[in-house]
Amino acid sequence: MSDDMISQEEIDALLNGGLAAGGDSEPAGESAPAAGGEAPAADAAAAGDSSQFEGVLSDIEKDALGEIGNISMGSAATTLSVLLGHKVSITTPTVSVATMRLIKEHYPMPYLIVEVGYTIGIDGNNVLAIQAQDAAIIADLMMGGDGTNPDQELNEIHMSAVGESMNQMMGTVATSLSSMFNKKIDISPPVVNLIDLGAEDKVTEIMSNDDPIVRISFRMEVDGLIDSEIMQILPVDVAKEMVESLLNGSANTEEPEPEPAPAPAPPPAAAPPPPAAPAPAAAAPPPAAAPPPGYGAPPPGYGYGMPAQPHVATGAAVQPAQFIPLSSEPVQVNDANIGLILDVPLKVTVELGRTHKSIKDILELTNGSIVELDKLAGEPVDIQVNGRFLAKGEVVVIDENFGVRITEIASPAERAARLQ
Repeated sequence: MSDDMISQEEIDALLNGGLAAGGDSEPAGESAPAAGGEAPAADAAAAGDSSQFEGVLSDIEKDALGEIGNISMGSAATTLSVLLGHKVSITTPTVSVATMRLIKEHYPMPYLIVEVGYTIGIDGNNVLAIQAQDAAIIADLMMGGDGTNPDQELNEIHMSAVGESMNQMMGTVATSLSSMFNKKIDISPPVVNLIDLGAEDKVTEIMSNDDPIVRISFRMEVDGLIDSEIMQILPVDVAKEMVESLLNGSANTEEPEPEPAPAPAPPPAAAPPPPAAPAPAAAAPPPAAAPPPGYGAPPPGYGYGMPAQPHVATGAAVQPAQFIPLSSEPVQVNDANIGLILDVPLKVTVELGRTHKSIKDILELTNGSIVELDKLAGEPVDIQVNGRFLAKGEVVVIDENFGVRITEIASPAERAARLQ
């Protein structure tokens, strides 16, 4: 053969395309299964590409579910980063339709199954599946470890730690769904079980093995400790309800177009005014200028449906306002509840007089110094109650003790003047 001819082996390779559909040959360039039993990406995608599931979800519904998963899991990754103290990234999801039986065949390994039920906003449940070895690393980080050497056996304490992290994650997902769907979404506490998909016949009571389900797969990376795949599994009716909520929520948030204003109703036909009675010639007023439009009576051509402006009357009689004179009588006090404060103590002070002195004069005071006051001898003294002027009286001596006899109770006006 010349150099321009190709061999039969090369022709067979081109025709087969490296696919293993008709034989046992491996696809050209495909990598081997990952360590730990993880299925290749092609096999994982093939779980939902069977022709028997055509028409279960449209392309628009798949795109909508991918957008829901992208936003909700993005916020969940932030929450998990805070809990674990390590950077967590969750990549763009892949949406497909499969059955639990197909998923078990492509992922025959232990998985941590987290069942979450929606209590408000969505009717149904969903499942979050995480590989057991990844769950062990998450549990070790939650309990204060570094995640490099986790316990391979998940005991009750580890399951509780992972359950708490999943509870926080799904709570964040519910919050994101509430914002996207424009309604309140709430979940019940998750139920966590460790199930070997290769050995267990029943994975969850939520879904049967042969009914179509929606599988949304994500790639999760945790700061060099985890580089694996997690799955969110939804019943088809729940997935369709989410899509409908997303589309309806987006439609509700759009601003409605302004409706055209209704055309104004035509004014009713004006009835002809009644003929005015003829006035005496002597009493006829001089002709006045017609009021401008909008004042007084409507101008010619205006309908009676137009609002008329108020007319200001002139020449009206004006009288000064009448006020009741203020009385100097004491204010009547309602003493209905005065008995409640009868035992309150008050300080009574008798002031003989006052004066003003400079600091120099005060420093010069000695024993025997006389201080002149502003009161004359025999003038009544002031009686104060709690520092407030109340009455006047005269000083008396009772059994070698000073006292004061009240001679005048101050009026309210006088007490107010003393307050100033």
